[in-house]
Order: sequence, then C-alpha cells, then structure tokens
Amino acid sequence: MRMKKNLTSTLTALLLLFIAVGALLPTAGAQSFHVAFKQFQLDNGLRVVLSADHAAPVVAVAVYYDVGSRNEVKGRSGFAHLFEHMMFQGSENIGKAEHFQYIENNGGTLNGSTHSDFTNYYEFLPSNQLELALWLESDRMRSLKITPANLKNQQEAVKEEKRLGVDNQAYWPALTRMDEAIFQNWANAHPPIGSMADLDAATIKDVKAFFDLYYAPNNAVLAIAGDLDVAQTEILVRKYFATIPRQPSPPAVDVAEPLAVAKAKEIVEDPLANAPAIAMAWKLPARRSADWYAISMLKAIMLDGASARLYQKLIKEKAVSLELQGTMDERRGPSALTIFSIHKQEATPEAVQAIIEAEFERVKTDGVTVEELNKAKNQYRLGQFAGDDEDGEYASLQTALGRATALAEFTMFDGDPSLINTEVGRYLAVTPEQVKEAARQYFGTVNCSVLYIKPAMKK
Repeated sequence: MRMKKNLTSTLTALLLLFIAVGALLPTAGAQSFHVAFKQFQLDNGLRVVLSADHAAPVVAVAVYYDVGSRNEVKGRSGFAHLFEHMMFQGSENIGKAEHFQYIENNGGTLNGSTHSDFTNYYEFLPSNQLELALWLESDRMRSLKITPANLKNQQEAVKEEKRLGVDNQAYWPALTRMDEAIFQNWANAHPPIGSMADLDAATIKDVKAFFDLYYAPNNAVLAIAGDLDVAQTEILVRKYFATIPRQPSPPAVDVAEPLAVAKAKEIVEDPLANAPAIAMAWKLPARRSADWYAISMLKAIMLDGASARLYQKLIKEKAVSLELQGTMDERRGPSALTIFSIHKQEATPEAVQAIIEAEFERVKTDGVTVEELNKAKNQYRLGQFAGDDEDGEYASLQTALGRATALAEFTMFDGDPSLINTEVGRYLAVTPEQVKEAARQYFGTVNCSVLYIKPAMKK
C-alpha cells in the first residue's frame, strides 16, 4: 500500500509539474525558459558562474575540472578516477572523510564522478551553508593531502570498486571492452576505471604532478545556483579561491578518430552470465555537433521506454530478448550509441543483430512519424524540467543542482553558459527528415562494432 501511495503521489506531482512547464517550451522559436546568471573570471584563471533562484532555501555548488580519462597517458590509466577518490582524503584544514561529515551534518548531499573528458564534484545543501561548501572546495583545490598512506588506501579502494562493480558482475568485463572495439585512439578507447597494474604502478611523484597540472583553478569551473545573493557570493568566491595559485596550462589532447571502428566483431565467453547477450555500438560525432540533436531523437524513438521501436520489436513482437538498454555517450569528441540486449538461449545473436539492423534500415527508408518524434521530444522535455529523486541528485533544470551542473558544463565545454537557455530548443526543433538523414549517415556497418557475449560452459 505504501509503495502504491508513493507511486501515485509521485506520478501526480510529475503530472502537475509537467502541466506547469508543458507550455514552457512548445517550440524552439517560442521559448520562455530563461536562467539569469553572472559570470566572471578570477586572476588565477578560475571561471565562475552564479545564478540566483529563490524558489527554495537551497544552494548547489558544482566544481568541474577539465580532466578525464582521455588526459591520461599509457601506463598510468585510471588516474582521473583515482583522484575522484583522493579528493575526499583530506586537505590542509580538513581531515580524512570530514568533507562528507561537514556536508551531511548540515543537511546536504554531495558526490563526485569521473568521465572521459571531465571530473566533477558538487554539494547540494541549505543556502545558509554556502560558505561551508566554498571553504571545503577551495581547501582541497589548494592543499589536497597527497601522502603515501592516502595513496595506498585509495589505490586499494579503486581496485576493490573494480572487483565488485566490474570484474565480478555478469556482462560487465565484456562491456568494458566496447570502447576499445569502437575507438582506435587510445585516449578515447581505454576505460576510466583503469587497470590494476597501472594503479599499482602509481607513485607519489606521479600523483602530485597530476594534481598540480589538472586540479588548478585555471583548469576548473565553479558554478553556484540557488537561493543566493549574487554580490555577496562573489565576495565569498574571491575570499576563498582568489589566492590559489595558477598552474601551467595542461597539454591539449588529440581525440581525433577515423570513421571505422577498431574491431567490427568480437565473441566473448562470460563465466558469470546465465543468458547470452549482444552489444552493438556506433561511433558518433561529438556532442553539440550539427547532427547530434537528430541522433538523440532517433535514440529515444528506438530505445527509450516500452513503446520504443526496438523494445516492441525484440521483446514484444519477436520475443527474442529478455532485456534491452540503450546508452549514448556525450563527449567533447567522438562519441557512441550502444545497444545492449540479453536474449533467450534459443535465439541466436545473429538473429537479434539482424532485427536491430533491420529496424534502423526501416528508418533510413521510411523515416519516423511526426507522432513518434513529438513523443520523443516530450520525453526529453519532461526529463529536463520535471522530477527529482529523494537525494536531490536528479539534474532537472527546475532544481538548483540541475542549473549549477548545466551552467558548469556549458562554461567548461563550450565557453558559453547562456546555452542553458537555448540548448533545449535545438532538440525540440529536430524534424523527421533530419532523423531519417541521421540514420542514413551514422548507422551503417563501417562505424559499428558488435559484441556477442556467451555464457561460459560450466565445469
């Protein structure tokens, strides 16, 4: 009963919110959504964006560092992810794990994540604790404790995370090899979690050099959104961050890729899998490229929800698949769309692959309907403006956290935080013809990699 009540309440709240924002962005040309902000840059190079919204007494602080797995060098993979852990091990004025305690004891939440092309951290807390978050973030940017004990501790923590989250999970060891099959450039191809050997080889000197180069104010963006006074917040930012010294600019990374994938097909045995599976991935252009928006709508039409074409075809009509998922990278460089399906024992992977390819061919020939595209747009808009989970981590533009992260990303990736006010319109302006052309251009065989995962024979 409690579950049903909570579900009903959630759906009702979502419906009311959708009604409230339903007319917010009816078309790209009739946009009324607008986020006001102020941006400035400190003398040490730190880019700052502030956005006031007094709808709720909360504030979000997002710090983005322009470093991810693509910045690593061979033999030292996993450094970006290792630093995500190291950043919570204390600094000059903060003890080990005290960052968590300060935020959570004052009613907030926090997290960090590592990606191919960036690493980010955030605090989401009552607005009267803004200065606390700024003190915490500035202290570890200035004086992270890089000690042999902390390094050893986090090397083991990352290796244990890899063992639990990847190595001992069905399908995951095989799926982590997909990037290596898709991309030919090592900067794009190796997994962010790194290898055990590289983690073991990390030295204090290596780690300190990585921190000095990439965790510098001139390689970071600070975005703050929520119930704040812009003028007073700027004073606080300058108080805590202005004296952190600038460092030399990191070297540029070449992420260029040919059209062809590194490996067209691979067959892997998985001792933990109980059913066979197939993964298919297509190499795509970078986020915000001209065709990105049409590809995103095509992905939604094909894969998002029980009414999506491939769900209906693989699970309902043909009844060959047990599970279907679709993910789309969003990188500042070559990206990818991946389809993963666990299928029945009696269905061959070749048959599942043929069904998927045939559905894309149908789009290339017949296109998509206006109704399908409008539904995809409505799903996208709902995801951008409605909903929130219990921890406040859902990146809705209706929340302070969603606005802070979006402002930080547009500032770092594109140098233009005002894109927060126009980007949704580019998705909503996609036409059926553009979706059809995107299918023709990007979903062929040359840029596609296929992985068959078979359960290993039990002894």
